[in-house]
Amino acid sequence: MTDPTQHILSIEDAIVYRNKMATLGKKVVLTNGCFDILHFGHLNYLHESALLGDILMVGVNSDWSVTELKGPERPINVELHRAYALSSLKAVARTFIFKGPRFEKEIGLIKPDIYTKAGDYTVETLPSSERKALQEAGSEIKILPFQEGLSTTQTIERMRR
Repeated sequence: MTDPTQHILSIEDAIVYRNKMATLGKKVVLTNGCFDILHFGHLNYLHESALLGDILMVGVNSDWSVTELKGPERPINVELHRAYALSSLKAVARTFIFKGPRFEKEIGLIKPDIYTKAGDYTVETLPSSERKALQEAGSEIKILPFQEGLSTTQTIERMRR
Protein backbone atom coordinates (compact mmCIF):
# COMPACT_ATOMS: atom_id res chain seq x y z
CA MET A 1 0.00 0.00 0.00
CA THR A 2 1.33 3.43 -0.95
CA ASP A 3 1.99 6.09 1.67
CA PRO A 4 -0.35 9.04 0.88
CA THR A 5 2.35 11.54 1.92
CA GLN A 6 4.28 10.48 -1.21
CA HIS A 7 1.41 11.86 -3.30
CA ILE A 8 1.48 15.35 -1.74
CA LEU A 9 3.75 17.37 -4.00
CA SER A 10 5.30 20.81 -4.03
CA ILE A 11 4.11 22.91 -6.96
CA GLU A 12 7.49 22.32 -8.62
CA ASP A 13 7.11 18.54 -8.30
CA ALA A 14 3.48 18.79 -9.47
CA ILE A 15 4.69 20.44 -12.69
CA VAL A 16 7.30 17.70 -13.22
CA TYR A 17 4.65 15.03 -12.56
CA ARG A 18 2.19 16.64 -14.97
CA ASN A 19 4.84 16.87 -17.68
CA LYS A 20 5.78 13.22 -17.16
CA MET A 21 2.12 12.24 -17.55
CA ALA A 22 1.92 14.26 -20.77
CA THR A 23 4.93 12.42 -22.22
CA LEU A 24 3.15 9.15 -21.38
CA GLY A 25 0.06 10.36 -23.27
CA LYS A 26 -2.05 10.61 -20.12
CA LYS A 27 -4.98 13.02 -19.97
CA VAL A 28 -4.63 15.15 -16.82
CA VAL A 29 -7.67 16.45 -14.96
CA LEU A 30 -7.14 19.26 -12.44
CA THR A 31 -9.44 20.64 -9.78
CA ASN A 32 -8.99 22.62 -6.61
CA GLY A 33 -10.76 23.52 -3.42
CA CYS A 34 -10.70 23.74 0.35
CA PHE A 35 -11.97 20.20 1.04
CA ASP A 36 -12.13 21.11 4.73
CA ILE A 37 -14.41 18.30 5.92
CA LEU A 38 -14.72 15.57 3.29
CA HIS A 39 -18.31 14.54 2.64
CA PHE A 40 -20.29 12.65 0.00
CA GLY A 41 -20.52 15.70 -2.26
CA HIS A 42 -16.71 15.99 -2.35
CA LEU A 43 -16.19 12.27 -2.84
CA ASN A 44 -18.73 12.04 -5.67
CA TYR A 45 -17.29 15.14 -7.34
CA LEU A 46 -13.73 13.80 -7.17
CA HIS A 47 -14.82 10.42 -8.50
CA GLU A 48 -16.67 12.03 -11.42
CA SER A 49 -13.68 14.30 -12.11
CA ALA A 50 -11.30 11.33 -12.19
CA LEU A 51 -13.51 9.54 -14.74
CA LEU A 52 -12.90 12.36 -17.25
CA GLY A 53 -9.21 11.54 -17.72
CA ASP A 54 -6.34 9.31 -16.71
CA ILE A 55 -4.91 11.31 -13.81
CA LEU A 56 -6.67 13.58 -11.27
CA MET A 57 -4.55 16.24 -9.59
CA VAL A 58 -6.06 18.33 -6.81
CA GLY A 59 -4.88 21.75 -5.65
CA VAL A 60 -5.67 22.20 -1.96
CA ASN A 61 -6.21 25.71 -0.60
CA SER A 62 -3.67 26.67 2.05
CA ASP A 63 -4.92 27.39 5.56
CA TRP A 64 -4.46 31.11 4.94
CA SER A 65 -6.55 31.06 1.77
CA VAL A 66 -9.34 29.03 3.42
CA THR A 67 -9.53 31.65 6.17
CA GLU A 68 -9.62 34.41 3.53
CA LEU A 69 -12.42 32.66 1.60
CA LYS A 70 -14.48 31.14 4.44
CA GLY A 71 -13.84 33.30 7.51
CA PRO A 72 -11.82 33.24 10.74
CA GLU A 73 -13.24 29.95 12.07
CA ARG A 74 -11.99 27.99 9.09
CA PRO A 75 -10.28 25.77 8.20
CA ILE A 76 -11.38 23.03 10.58
CA ASN A 77 -8.58 20.73 9.37
CA VAL A 78 -5.07 21.99 8.58
CA GLU A 79 -3.80 21.99 4.99
CA LEU A 80 -1.48 19.01 5.32
CA HIS A 81 -4.25 16.87 6.84
CA ARG A 82 -6.66 17.88 4.06
CA ALA A 83 -4.06 17.06 1.39
CA TYR A 84 -3.34 13.72 3.11
CA ALA A 85 -7.04 12.80 3.20
CA LEU A 86 -7.40 13.58 -0.51
CA SER A 87 -4.20 11.70 -1.37
CA SER A 88 -5.63 8.66 0.39
CA LEU A 89 -8.52 8.47 -2.10
CA LYS A 90 -8.35 6.07 -5.02
CA ALA A 91 -9.66 8.76 -7.41
CA VAL A 92 -6.88 11.25 -6.59
CA ALA A 93 -3.42 10.68 -8.12
CA ARG A 94 -1.60 13.67 -6.62
CA THR A 95 -2.28 16.75 -4.49
CA PHE A 96 -0.43 19.97 -3.88
CA ILE A 97 -1.11 22.92 -1.58
CA PHE A 98 -1.42 26.36 -3.12
CA LYS A 99 -0.99 29.59 -1.21
CA GLY A 100 -3.09 32.23 -2.97
CA PRO A 101 -6.82 32.82 -2.83
CA ARG A 102 -7.03 32.22 -6.59
CA PHE A 103 -5.68 29.37 -8.70
CA GLU A 104 -4.63 31.03 -11.98
CA LYS A 105 -0.87 30.71 -11.39
CA GLU A 106 -1.14 26.98 -10.75
CA ILE A 107 -3.44 26.47 -13.76
CA GLY A 108 -0.84 28.21 -15.94
CA LEU A 109 1.94 26.02 -14.58
CA ILE A 110 0.09 22.67 -14.65
CA LYS A 111 -1.78 23.30 -17.95
CA PRO A 112 -4.37 20.57 -17.41
CA ASP A 113 -6.15 18.91 -20.28
CA ILE A 114 -9.41 19.23 -18.33
CA TYR A 115 -10.33 21.44 -15.40
CA THR A 116 -13.37 20.61 -13.27
CA LYS A 117 -15.51 22.61 -10.89
CA ALA A 118 -18.68 21.65 -9.07
CA GLY A 119 -22.06 22.86 -10.27
CA ASP A 120 -22.26 25.67 -7.73
CA TYR A 121 -20.11 27.40 -10.38
CA THR A 122 -20.69 28.11 -14.04
CA VAL A 123 -18.02 28.92 -16.60
CA GLU A 124 -19.16 32.54 -16.31
CA THR A 125 -18.85 32.64 -12.49
CA LEU A 126 -15.33 31.19 -12.38
CA PRO A 127 -12.93 33.97 -11.37
CA SER A 128 -11.98 35.76 -14.58
CA SER A 129 -8.24 35.32 -13.90
CA GLU A 130 -8.72 31.54 -13.64
CA ARG A 131 -10.92 31.43 -16.74
CA LYS A 132 -8.25 33.37 -18.67
CA ALA A 133 -5.49 31.00 -17.46
CA LEU A 134 -7.57 27.99 -18.55
CA GLN A 135 -8.15 29.51 -21.99
CA GLU A 136 -4.43 30.28 -22.37
CA ALA A 137 -3.56 26.71 -21.32
CA GLY A 138 -6.04 25.28 -23.82
CA SER A 139 -7.84 23.43 -21.03
CA GLU A 140 -11.36 22.11 -21.39
CA ILE A 141 -13.63 23.30 -18.56
CA LYS A 142 -16.17 20.84 -17.17
CA ILE A 143 -18.80 21.88 -14.64
CA LEU A 144 -20.00 18.79 -12.77
CA PRO A 145 -23.33 18.34 -10.97
CA PHE A 146 -23.57 19.86 -7.51
CA GLN A 147 -24.94 17.75 -4.66
CA GLU A 148 -27.55 20.04 -3.08
CA GLY A 149 -27.49 20.21 0.71
CA LEU A 150 -23.95 18.85 0.91
CA SER A 151 -21.39 21.45 1.83
CA THR A 152 -18.81 21.79 4.56
CA THR A 153 -20.54 24.94 5.79
CA GLN A 154 -23.86 23.08 6.09
CA THR A 155 -22.12 20.16 7.82
CA ILE A 156 -20.61 22.52 10.38
CA GLU A 157 -24.01 24.18 10.93
CA ARG A 158 -25.63 20.77 11.55
CA MET A 159 -22.88 19.87 14.01
CA ARG A 160 -23.42 23.10 15.94
CA ARG A 161 -27.17 22.47 16.36
